[in-house]
Amino acid sequence: MQAWLCENPVGVDALSWKELPTPEPGAGEVLIEIQAASLNFPDLLIVQNKYQMKPPLPFVPGSEYAGVVRAVGEGVTHLQVGQNVACLSGTGGFSTHTLAPAGLCMPLPPGFPPVDAAAFIMIYATSQHALVDRAQLKAGETVLVLGAAGGVGTAAIQLAKAAGARVIAAASSDDKCALCRQLGADETINYSVHTPQTTLRDEIKRLTGGKGPDVIYDPVGGDFAEPAFRSIAWRGRYLVVGFASGPIPSLPLNLSLLKGASIVGVFWGDFAKREPKANAQMMQTLATMYMKGQIKPVIDQTLPMKDLPKAYAIMGSRSVKGKLVLVN
Repeated sequence: MQAWLCENPVGVDALSWKELPTPEPGAGEVLIEIQAASLNFPDLLIVQNKYQMKPPLPFVPGSEYAGVVRAVGEGVTHLQVGQNVACLSGTGGFSTHTLAPAGLCMPLPPGFPPVDAAAFIMIYATSQHALVDRAQLKAGETVLVLGAAGGVGTAAIQLAKAAGARVIAAASSDDKCALCRQLGADETINYSVHTPQTTLRDEIKRLTGGKGPDVIYDPVGGDFAEPAFRSIAWRGRYLVVGFASGPIPSLPLNLSLLKGASIVGVFWGDFAKREPKANAQMMQTLATMYMKGQIKPVIDQTLPMKDLPKAYAIMGSRSVKGKLVLVN
């Protein structure tokens, strides 16, 4: 097998494409021949030693991938050799083969292409857990999605529309706003024009008739958090999804009191571990929605697996719409 190996987590430049022995699966594991792997923001942080999970060195990055089961370990009964699966295991994806815990593998229905499958779990599981489970989104409510042209943002638009919500999508360019409208957003905000320091709050107020959004989906953090939260509706729910802009914001808690609003943490990874049955049901729901054509990952582009450094550079430029996927 071949893999991108991180022997020293000082950044992307330290990764090397190496030939390694193909491993045998242990108890509870499967060997997957990887067809496609997507690039997520944590994949950048982990090779910079900035992610909360710090795998033992050396390791192969790549948190999310899809492929074919080539061998099963002892005790694995729900997966068979030759079966197509998707997996989000945190590491191992930027390679030709990897070992994965069988319990983390999502069996794929026939007709689910590997490129879409590799870009599916993280964005849709996060967004469905956020909007439906944590925010209890109801039909007719208004959702403001920040960072709406990124992976989780594009998923949030589709899932919010499927739930019957009105969606306001905020993104950083006219091109990205146009994509959001194609995905079903009812209104868009270009926040390079309506910046957090100037008219972002005014534009949110205008688009909601002064009421404010019922739910704010925030994977961005930084300077966007406080003006967005100040704009929230009475009994609104502010979903803390991530901090793609870098800084972790501080919010004055009196704002929560004044609006009767909730600040709601979204940690899908721990939800999946702590509530595996609920997560499995949710993943089945999402797979069914995909097969019915209700949701579909936005793929910015696909690149050969050997072009991983180029993919990292593209992601770092913040020009990506949806997901980047690497293929073998």
